Amino acid sequence: MAFNDLLLQVGGAGRFQQIQVTLVVLPLLLMASHNTLQNFTAAVPTHHCRPPADTNLSKDGELDAWLPRDRQGRPESCLRFTSPQRGLPFPNGTETNGTGATEPCTHGWIYDNSTFPSTIVMEWDLVCSRRALRQLAQSLYMVGVLLGAMIFGHLADRLGRRKVLILNYLQTAVSGTCAAFAPNFPVYCAFRLLSGMSLAGISLNCMTLNVEWMPIHTRACVGTLIGYVYSLGQFLLAGVAYAVPHWRYLQLLVSVPFFAFFIYSWFFIESARWYSSSGRLDLTLKALQRVAWINGKQEEGASLSMEVLRASLQKELTLGKGQASAMELLRCPALRRLFLCLSMLWFATSFAYYGLVMDLQGFGVSIYLIQVIFGAVDLPAKLVGFLVINSMGRRPAQMASLLLAGICILINGVVPQDQSIVRTSLAVLGKGCLAASFNCIFLYTGELYPTMIRAATAFLPETLGQPLPDTVQDVENRRGKRRQQRQERKQMVPLQASAQAKDGL
Repeated sequence: MAFNDLLLQVGGAGRFQQIQVTLVVLPLLLMASHNTLQNFTAAVPTHHCRPPADTNLSKDGELDAWLPRDRQGRPESCLRFTSPQRGLPFPNGTETNGTGATEPCTHGWIYDNSTFPSTIVMEWDLVCSRRALRQLAQSLYMVGVLLGAMIFGHLADRLGRRKVLILNYLQTAVSGTCAAFAPNFPVYCAFRLLSGMSLAGISLNCMTLNVEWMPIHTRACVGTLIGYVYSLGQFLLAGVAYAVPHWRYLQLLVSVPFFAFFIYSWFFIESARWYSSSGRLDLTLKALQRVAWINGKQEEGASLSMEVLRASLQKELTLGKGQASAMELLRCPALRRLFLCLSMLWFATSFAYYGLVMDLQGFGVSIYLIQVIFGAVDLPAKLVGFLVINSMGRRPAQMASLLLAGICILINGVVPQDQSIVRTSLAVLGKGCLAASFNCIFLYTGELYPTMIRAATAFLPETLGQPLPDTVQDVENRRGKRRQQRQERKQMVPLQASAQAKDGL
């Protein structure tokens, strides 16, 4: 694991790392927008049935004559009278205007466009009997995220991080722009699925490429920076959605910048660590020398040669000749244990996080305000997480963040519905803990998996100050070393006890 020494030799966290990290994390500002975009583009405004076409709506009381009332005295959203009921309402004002029969909204709906002038719900009538289609659109996006993580994670380990990032930026730009011009709901869903795939690839390879170019002591800072950029993206979404409430324009606005990201991503330098793990020592040398030149370390870069790299990376080259596959996650005992633990962590964090942020209208306050609050809580949460990660380690940070989030969500489940302030406060606190958990798990995953399959808690090993494993054998060796240290500590206990007994005599 001498690669960290090579990074320090060519400048450590120098000018190149600062520039590339900045350019790689910049698209994450808009990744938050895409993940929770449907809170605004698929917002459900107040609506009620549209009366027959020949109804004179300009006549006083004509619209109300067609609309039954719920127990709160509001017009029903999904029912109308089969014929107008022009009788006086009942004295308590909570019953319907008459006893006439009702029917579904056969002539469509009338929407309140005071807050949202246009959403996909309004355009394609995704309400009442079709309301499940609204959730389907978001579910298909998350299916795309799952597929993208598997497909582009595998491609990144085979083709490199840079090539996959370039492809992902282009796919996000094209699919997001096409979704803004979708003529119907199925086409919209198809492009949203493609966007989810590419954004998953961006998320994975952004962290991987940055971590593999950074020295050990800076990795937690980079992980926290990525988390903060994502949080700032939540503020950005609230402002942009407020300024551009029309869903097509909003969809277009958060997608077009990826064309710019696609253009400048051609200037990224591929991970030299990935080159070396793939056995491409010539490309490893070129990448390190180019980085040394950018960092102002020309002499150090010139001193590198194929012989120096072979001597420094002899073990990595020997153990990394074979092409590892995702099957190593199940075949290798150490990796299998990591894979199962990390999978449970990813599931728990993602399930709870997106369950909170995907339906902001359910909190009963301004959707723009709750979006800002949800972004604001990330700032102190991720700062505390960063301090714990750097001082106590990754494992305590991961355990504490998930434990606190679980407690908040469980308590929220038993709080009465009318206690909206308490429920919202608990949700905000839980969301902050989950954001800190995401920050930790992204970093944790990159540090635990070897380079060859990197883009694939109490039982997880600590990684604070540890070099990145490059091969599957490195993971096995790390596990064996920990086992040996535990045995040595056990052997020391009776020796210390014996020494103390002798001293007592």
